[in-house]
Amino acid sequence: MRSIWNGAISFGLVSIPIKLVNATESHAVSFRQVHSEDNGRIRYRKVCELEDREVTSAEIGKAYEGADGEMIPITEDDLSHLPLPTARTIEIVAFVPGERIDPLQMDAAYYIAAAGAPAAKPYTLLREALKRSHKAAIAKFALRGRERLGMLRVVGDVIVLHGLLWPDEVRAPEGVAPDVDVTVRDQELDLADALMDTLGEVDLDGLHDEYREALEEVIAAKAAGETPPQTPAPADGGKVLDLMAALEKSVREAREARGAEGKAEVRESRGGEGDAEVRDLHGRGTPKETGAKKSTATTGKTAEKKTASARKSTSRAGEPKGAAKKATAKSTSKSTSKAAEKKSAAKKTPAKRGAASGKRPA
Repeated sequence: MRSIWNGAISFGLVSIPIKLVNATESHAVSFRQVHSEDNGRIRYRKVCELEDREVTSAEIGKAYEGADGEMIPITEDDLSHLPLPTARTIEIVAFVPGERIDPLQMDAAYYIAAAGAPAAKPYTLLREALKRSHKAAIAKFALRGRERLGMLRVVGDVIVLHGLLWPDEVRAPEGVAPDVDVTVRDQELDLADALMDTLGEVDLDGLHDEYREALEEVIAAKAAGETPPQTPAPADGGKVLDLMAALEKSVREAREARGAEGKAEVRESRGGEGDAEVRDLHGRGTPKETGAKKSTATTGKTAEKKTASARKSTSRAGEPKGAAKKATAKSTSKSTSKAAEKKSAAKKTPAKRGAASGKRPA
């Protein structure tokens, strides 16, 4: 890869000759401006206002426009003699934990390559020191006509330089957040958590630019004289009126896409509260009302269980008379009187008593 900058890293008294290489590239599809009537190219010509003629690139220089409109010429020689130690040096000024860097400050990225064999040892020393300390180096450097802030970190076996915006270049987010009071319920957060857990992580290497691919298909179709493919508009458009329904549907569809069990698992991830909680999540009741519904539902289920138990016991209570007679016939002479008493008691006790006790007479 072609280097775009040659210089050195200043690490205390250690100087490491290095080269910068672009770490990123753009794959965006570019267009030309044309005349809509005949597809003729639209070009921009560089014209001198004083002479009213087009000039070549060799004739173009730099100048700073003063407040009164005066042009102050600045030559490349002027820029090369700037009194800056960072003109040809990446000067490390501090080492900080990586999480201290605000992602809003992140700019372009560059690979740092050691310039020649003598630079291999100090380059490796800095790389291993950054690895072991789990820190990033904050540095200042000059590139493309201005001094910039940067961060050095290790990626694999390579040191990477990230250009950083100066702190005063990051705008404060004033007036961006919603200016209305909004209350988010725990149930809503639970569903949002369930959706995040269901979507899970992603392999970033598997992501690609679908817009660019679709655009390339359109260009290929137009070049072949065919009708470009069209993507149908999404069916669900407009505003989301029921946030909870939308969240619940999103979780369900995400689980189904991953081969999960569907909505039943969504409820389990929220604690298995059942239909009463789902009704509340749709906004058709307050948390207190939901609790009352859950309590009523629980009482009804308990009553049904007791009724079912009573029916079972009643069905069993019809058995004891024959069993008691059989047991009495086989008893010994010593227990004849006791067996007779039990037999008599079993005949007199109604079936309901057996159902209430839940025990089979011996």
